[in-house]
Amino acid sequence: MADRVIYATYDDDHTCLESAKKLVADGVHITDVFSPFPIHGIDPVIGVKQTRLGIVAMMFAVTGLMLAVIGFRYIMIQDWPMNIGGKPNFTLLQNFPAFVPISFEFTVLFAAHGMALTYFLRNKTLPGMPADNPYARNTDDRFTMEIRLSDNHGMSSDELQAKIKQTAIVEIEEKDYVQIK
Repeated sequence: MADRVIYATYDDDHTCLESAKKLVADGVHITDVFSPFPIHGIDPVIGVKQTRLGIVAMMFAVTGLMLAVIGFRYIMIQDWPMNIGGKPNFTLLQNFPAFVPISFEFTVLFAAHGMALTYFLRNKTLPGMPADNPYARNTDDRFTMEIRLSDNHGMSSDELQAKIKQTAIVEIEEKDYVQIK
């Protein structure tokens, strides 16, 4: 038997947030919320864990910094040392103050571009990747909660729909859950 899912659609972000709080208080597990913009405060309500994207950003930044240091050490110290303004060019430590702007810019460049690429890959929004959004109207003006029956043990579809209908819902739909790969 295929997993069933209920999609509850709302027309306002505040209504969606308040409805999520009410449903979670009633013991309903909400799998995901799809919206055209972030709904502040909904992550702890539906149980989304803290992201590790900060760690990934730091890894990209350190990679950029290391490439900058390796690059200017090779270019300006080993390969083609130049006497610019009477600065010594024998060691990296003597020249490092001159390379602080380059180091900073490479760090920011790698962190920004790496995080943009990570965002696109993680959210499956690169061209050719299938969208994970159940409704096209979620990108315009609708907010949809995804509630899987398998996550709500002990509750039937009718019980879940009755609890959902007690909120300020605009539309409700139940269908087979299709995993997008």
